[in-house]
Amino acid sequence: MQIKSASDKYRQQILELQLDKGESSAIALALETPECVVTIDDFKARKVAQHLGLNITGTLGVIIKAKLQGLIPSVKPLLNKIKKTDFRVSEDLEMLVLKEAGEL
Repeated sequence: MQIKSASDKYRQQILELQLDKGESSAIALALETPECVVTIDDFKARKVAQHLGLNITGTLGVIIKAKLQGLIPSVKPLLNKIKKTDFRVSEDLEMLVLKEAGEL
């Protein structure tokens, strides 16, 4: 993993008119990085990224992929930790995540 900043600061500033700084930075950098997948959870930011033609995933998608690649043994403990924060996970979404991860 590398920490990078978008080189096109103007594009990032334009995005900041609609989104917060972190999401704007992630989208601006993704636009400069061919074939990347940007991780975004905020609904509005996901819509902007999709409109711009970016490949997106969310935190839960990253967790599922980690499980399927054998990097973590189970998603359930991580879901339980996430639910104790202000990250919103509906029961339907939780069941979908567990099913996708092969834990249902």
